[in-house]
Amino acid sequence: MRHFDSVIINALEAKRGELEATFDADIVAYYGPIASVFLPLFRNTLERIPTADVSRRQRLAIVLNTPGGEVEAVERMVEMTRHWYEEVHFVVPHLAMSAGTIFCMSGEKIHMDYSSALGPIDPQVQAKDGRWVPALGYLDKFEEMLQKDRDQQLTGVEFAIAQSQDLAVLRRYEQARDLSVNLLKQWLVQYKFRNWTHHRTTPALVGQPVTDQEKEVRAKEIADQLGNNSIWHSHGRMIGINTLRKVLRLEIEDYTNDNGKRELINMYHDIIVDYMQRQSWTSMLHARNVFN
Repeated sequence: MRHFDSVIINALEAKRGELEATFDADIVAYYGPIASVFLPLFRNTLERIPTADVSRRQRLAIVLNTPGGEVEAVERMVEMTRHWYEEVHFVVPHLAMSAGTIFCMSGEKIHMDYSSALGPIDPQVQAKDGRWVPALGYLDKFEEMLQKDRDQQLTGVEFAIAQSQDLAVLRRYEQARDLSVNLLKQWLVQYKFRNWTHHRTTPALVGQPVTDQEKEVRAKEIADQLGNNSIWHSHGRMIGINTLRKVLRLEIEDYTNDNGKRELINMYHDIIVDYMQRQSWTSMLHARNVFN
């Protein structure tokens, strides 16, 4: 098993080195849920990247594969990455859902192919029994019952359910939702739209300078769409590159037809996923000098 582990580590290191050359960036792979408990590991990973022989690059590329998690943890991770790096890219070989989608919006570029997906920004919050649950589902259902009450259509069973709700918990869900939307809007304007200086797609505006107000309007549109359950219907809805481009009008770097880059990213991703499955790991961080 030790020999097998060394083979895997050597293969990962080789692919990481190739990815760093391809993206001209330091590489960090983050696989697993996003949670506050992993923040010390993420901090240590960023701090250990430079060595006596290899200095830190100006750009970081995060290879991200996550079902989502805590939006508060995402906020801290963005602050950490921006402490060390002026430019941040995200590479999504498979999925970056919920809080992972919000994390991606803090980068200047998002790299995906035809099989990659982001997700609705439905924050996950911890219920009393310890389970992580999507907040918007609870809020939407409670609002539905309130509307039924206004229309005098609330049943006795629904009244009992509504009466049993913990208002403090519902308020926490609202705060998680509002934080998700506000961070996404802030990071889109500050980072994703940083190099958006002139209009390129709106016929009447092509070539004209983009104002800060226009960036804020577009950021709000994207945040509202990603946070709208009536559009996606499911917390686990996977939003592919075509929908992101055509419906949300979000700029994505598509490497589908770059066979060399796509093969390299997929090989790196597959090695990590296979090793995690063999070890029964639910999370993993990989970078230069880091294998956790």
